[in-house]
Amino acid sequence: PSQLRESALRTLQIEQAAIGGLQAKLDDQFDHACQLILACQGRVVVTGMGKSGHIAGKLAATLASTGTPAQFVHPAEASHGDLGMITGDDVVLAISNSGEAPELANLIAYSRRFSIPLIGITSRAQSSLGAQCDVVLELPQLAEACGTGVVPSTSTTMKINRDREGSRPTGVIGLDILHRSLAPGSLNAELHAVAGPAL
Repeated sequence: PSQLRESALRTLQIEQAAIGGLQAKLDDQFDHACQLILACQGRVVVTGMGKSGHIAGKLAATLASTGTPAQFVHPAEASHGDLGMITGDDVVLAISNSGEAPELANLIAYSRRFSIPLIGITSRAQSSLGAQCDVVLELPQLAEACGTGVVPSTSTTMKINRDREGSRPTGVIGLDILHRSLAPGSLNAELHAVAGPAL
């Protein structure tokens, strides 16, 4: 194969290995995260900065379109008044690969002050985010597929993608929270059509 295809194949292999590595990280923390979301009486507030913020927005949109009230709150805007969007009935899901995004600090402190459940997705359980969370979904620390270690690639794949065992989604953090958090029978074609009439 050409150098371009070799590079693409290498990227796919690295990211495939990263998804496989998540299997060893699935524990009772994952169950606890799903239970918190199922029991939520308000909204699932998803947040993150940079690439993690884009993933957070995607997760919030998918949750909302499948019957779980959710919204994305930008962590920087949260410090300028948007913390008022978050209520005591909500659950906060914060995404940060390093767990040290400074923009998350006020949102984390707000959730602690008002005893709002906080779920973190991070590769460092002992980080500033991880240390404050009620539940930590820890990602394995693996090399980014870019080769330089600075472009989020493997880490973003682990947060949002999923692998498959037959036709059942399994084993990957981001969207798997969605699938495991849907109450039995809560998702149907009619509901999805109401939430997304242009689809």
